[in-house]
Amino acid sequence: MASSATVGKIKGSLLGIILHDICEEIRLDELREILDAKRVRPDFKHATPDYVRFENSPVVEQLDPMVLSSGDSLQPQIKYYDYGVASVILELCFETDWDELVKLAARWVPSAELERQAQQIIRGRLERIAPAIVRPYAEWLSEDYYIFLLSDVPERPSGADLLSEHGAEIADMLRGEAIPLAQSEMQEILQAGLSYYPNDLVVVGWNAALVYDEPLGAATSIQILEYANSQLLEFRHYDELLTRELAGVYRSLKHRARFWRRWRMRGEASRLSSLTVEVTELVERADTAIKFVSDMFSARLYRLAAAKVGVPDYKNLVNEKLRTADGLYRTLIDEFHQSRGFALEVMVVIILLIELVYLFRGKY
Repeated sequence: MASSATVGKIKGSLLGIILHDICEEIRLDELREILDAKRVRPDFKHATPDYVRFENSPVVEQLDPMVLSSGDSLQPQIKYYDYGVASVILELCFETDWDELVKLAARWVPSAELERQAQQIIRGRLERIAPAIVRPYAEWLSEDYYIFLLSDVPERPSGADLLSEHGAEIADMLRGEAIPLAQSEMQEILQAGLSYYPNDLVVVGWNAALVYDEPLGAATSIQILEYANSQLLEFRHYDELLTRELAGVYRSLKHRARFWRRWRMRGEASRLSSLTVEVTELVERADTAIKFVSDMFSARLYRLAAAKVGVPDYKNLVNEKLRTADGLYRTLIDEFHQSRGFALEVMVVIILLIELVYLFRGKY
């Protein structure tokens, strides 16, 4: 019989997912050999054919438990994605009531300490995994996301009942707020909820999510939420990369009146074209890393998660800058051809003048 201290307690865990964009590519086959890791395939909640899968499954590395300065014990895990993202998952287990869960969320969402720990974990692995890393970055972009995984709720309510009875607490948790939110804000948060079976629920926020499900279904939802955030991180990287490159091209065009600078246009155009092709390829790889062709719930959850964290917005920014880069490439090539044409005309005039000089010298 359960003790009175545990009756009415919610059991679950808080997952802090801290992602870092560490390099252009991670060669996962080499990394599996380095870490002696097995290939991990995603588990899906429903029976699905084999073609619902990661194109290149991430490598998972389990680490020893760690204890924070607060005394909290965490179970760390790292996932390495082939498009250069390393995701640290820090799991903090809890057994508490709703009031204390809201306070826990206000304390940990977001958490600068977890972010520091995650970065230290990745940097501590760099030397070992270096042979599998392609073109490492000097500076890393990062994203953090938090998931409240409820594995056991008193009386095991349905997803709809959980939402109606504890919607206020769920909204506070996903915002990391200890003070109750306004009704309109709470409704905006809770409308991003999905259920497949009566007894499951996923509520997705921009910075955190709640997952109430059996272990297999929960694993599916967690993987999709993590993947959406890894996409966001990649599109942020491509956006910054293109922004820097386009700024350099704009500076060059400001000085195009200087004849000698026009001869450099072809080199800049070639570099811009190569970057555009490279980014387009990487965007496509990140965008199609996982397929949900026959799992409609997973596809719906992915679309909801991607929209909440901002993946479509950054993807549109990247695509717009790729179109801008293509237009600038054509401008640079035109500038170069104009300069070359002008130079050829000048050379022809000089040759004619020389011939005229020799012609007149021959007459006198």
